[in-house]
Amino acid sequence: MEQEEILVDQSFPLFKPSKNPKKPPKNPKPTTAAAAEEPATNCSNGEPHIEKSAANLSNDSTPTTFAELGLSDWAVETCKELGMRKPTAVQSHCIPKILEGRDVLGLAQTGSGKTAAFALPMLHRLAEDPYGVFALVVTPTRELAYQMAEQFRALGSCLHLRCTVIVGGMDMLTQAKSLMARPHVVIATPGRLKVLLEENPDIPHVFSKTKFLVLDEADRVLDVGFEEELRVVFQCLPKNRQTLLFSATMTSDLQTLLELSANKAYFYEAYEGFKTVDTLKQQFILTPENVKDVYLVYLLSKLEDMGIRSAIIFVSTCRDCHYLSLLLEELGYEAAALHSFKSQSLRLAAIHRFKSGKVPTLLATDVGSRGLDIPTVDLVINYNVPRFARDYVHRVGRTARAGRGGLAVSFVTQNDVELVHEIEAVLGKQLEEFECKENEVLSDSTKVWNARRVAKMTMMDDGFDEKVKERKQQKKKTLAAKGLLNKKIRKRKRGKKSVE
Repeated sequence: MEQEEILVDQSFPLFKPSKNPKKPPKNPKPTTAAAAEEPATNCSNGEPHIEKSAANLSNDSTPTTFAELGLSDWAVETCKELGMRKPTAVQSHCIPKILEGRDVLGLAQTGSGKTAAFALPMLHRLAEDPYGVFALVVTPTRELAYQMAEQFRALGSCLHLRCTVIVGGMDMLTQAKSLMARPHVVIATPGRLKVLLEENPDIPHVFSKTKFLVLDEADRVLDVGFEEELRVVFQCLPKNRQTLLFSATMTSDLQTLLELSANKAYFYEAYEGFKTVDTLKQQFILTPENVKDVYLVYLLSKLEDMGIRSAIIFVSTCRDCHYLSLLLEELGYEAAALHSFKSQSLRLAAIHRFKSGKVPTLLATDVGSRGLDIPTVDLVINYNVPRFARDYVHRVGRTARAGRGGLAVSFVTQNDVELVHEIEAVLGKQLEEFECKENEVLSDSTKVWNARRVAKMTMMDDGFDEKVKERKQQKKKTLAAKGLLNKKIRKRKRGKKSVE
């Protein structure tokens, strides 16, 4: 369990360290949402003081309005203007605890309002004593960082909130200047923030009085690949900060941190394992690998008949994403592509075009599977079945949000059958078969194959495959330089075992 030992090292704290922290359990297991609310542990003997509560507890004292949560009048009014009529469960439980000054670990499903659960109390405290940098929010993907900045600006509109985004792919000099201007809230990905902290000696001091550290999608941020980056970031933060961790899924890393957390830690749990909402219809299409793109084109041709406004197609690699974008373009389908080989400006443009309805289809790797909130998504297509059930849950969670219905269709080849069985076992339900006639699907196969040749020739002319090889080699070198290459492999194996 080398990963967990590193994460809770005294020189690498997340929560405020306890005087006599307990040793991490050898095999930490996530508690279930059915667990009853536990009384706070007595901390007079140095043991951690952890208060836990679960979402399914019947508690008549749970606040039902934003005013009852202890928020300022301006915050309550802002919520009304944004159409937030009453707090969600995670907001009702976590906002009062954050206002009390506690460290919080909140687990709740995608679309449950986790961002507002930490943004509102932070902005409430900021209004009482405004200065910058008041809060640092660390998130795993660039797209999620920009979306979160939009939410912060909306919630803090009447405060004239100054919020800056620090992510890779953008001009570093401009980002350094924005940090030196001391915005109230900094939202960053770990890698770019580490580079700026190390290359500009004036920037670390900017975070010397930061009151809040938030790790959003904490299970991903605490991945072994971000260890070095987080160490650099934490060294610049004051020890008396509040630390807030929010995630949609529970992992052994988070459980270990909970066991070793501070004397005032609060743990809210609405996590019942990997689950999907009841309003989501989940289906599969059994298809040979060599005609999977033919089936995709057939399905897209039926969107209007199925009453589907927009769809996200998830693929496993940047190569597949680029290839399908060229294929669909050749066939006359409008689609935006989102993957890490694109510049950040093009990635943001792709999301904007899709969100605004200019294009009905978004092709994306897993950079788009977490946190992105696009209400009009009616269909999620898994062009490639993901290796792990948690990735499947996050992908299909882009539809059927906030009580709406949705459809998820996965293309299953003979090599994917075992993966689908694993997903079904974790979900506790079987996927239904999507009805389609093979002869009808293959009727346009010649047109698709012709477009396939054009797409592949275009990729060859662009030298895309060479770029992929260069990127893989560079990534291996980076991991090897950090001494993380073998750890990354072990981490993936542990993730697969935890799902099983």
